[in-house]
Amino acid sequence: MSRAALPARLAVAAALLALLWTALAGGEALARLRGLHPGWALAALAALSLQTVLAALRWRLTAARLGIGLGRRRALGEYYLAQLVNQTLPGGMLGDVGRALRNASGGGMLRAGQAVMLERLMGNAVLLAVLLGAVAAALTLSGQPPLPGWLLQALLACLGAVALAAALVGLPRGGDGRLARLAGSLREALRAGLLARGVLGRQILLSLGTVAANLAGFAFAARATGTALPLLAALVMLPMILFAMLIPLSISGWGLREGAAAALFPMAGFSPGAGLAASIAFGLIFLLASLPGLVVLLRRPAPGRDGGGAGNASQPQEVEEPGPPADCPRIRLIKEMTR
Repeated sequence: MSRAALPARLAVAAALLALLWTALAGGEALARLRGLHPGWALAALAALSLQTVLAALRWRLTAARLGIGLGRRRALGEYYLAQLVNQTLPGGMLGDVGRALRNASGGGMLRAGQAVMLERLMGNAVLLAVLLGAVAAALTLSGQPPLPGWLLQALLACLGAVALAAALVGLPRGGDGRLARLAGSLREALRAGLLARGVLGRQILLSLGTVAANLAGFAFAARATGTALPLLAALVMLPMILFAMLIPLSISGWGLREGAAAALFPMAGFSPGAGLAASIAFGLIFLLASLPGLVVLLRRPAPGRDGGGAGNASQPQEVEEPGPPADCPRIRLIKEMTR
């Protein structure tokens, strides 16, 4: 991460928010935020806190299947810390890199990285499935597509790209090259961490719970600003708004998420200002829900505490690819930020 990344992405987020504020009735959004309903805001905070707990359990399950033992307390603390870092630093993934680095002693850096990647992948896959199911349900019930044609085409293109990537990973690769070994290791991690008998069902349940809590958190934040979203409209719009946060151009999706909300809310009969206010409220409540990560950061627990790094002897250990050198400046920076 270059030193210019943080100010550049802060500038992008500020510019996008300023543009949206001036072009899309910022006065309405401000009035809605000033009248924020505390009960609904607390409900959003509770939903987003539940999401963190369920996601931490999903990561713990995935890591255990890959030979990395994590106690519940450590997994939750690490997840809160990663979430706080993701909310406050550019890239949106530095917190996840940090929790992989800090918990690599049990199964190696490659397995630790795969556990984090597969955990995030499972959540996004279920979120995409919810979106596709909602679009299909809306089309069946109304006979009309719930989204503009160009947006449906973009959604289908994304689905095709995901299917192609899955097919490429699933193809057996010959040879002994580094790429072939990494692809083979990833296939083994997928089978062990996500697809094994007795594991996939738990992964789906935890991911459905995580997605439901995340969507509820946004819907409650919208309700706190005076917008009551119908269930089907929420299931169509909110996943796309959340996916906008994954675009690595700003800090934690600020500006991009608000732009998506302002563009999509009118499709359900609400004003752009309502979408802008709901998204800002969601972002602030999500940041508040991540603050327990500060406690973890200040306490700086010793490595291996509460079961962290104690590998699972029942899982087969693979020969790992060497990770980046410990004295790499970027790795040292991430460890300092997130240890």
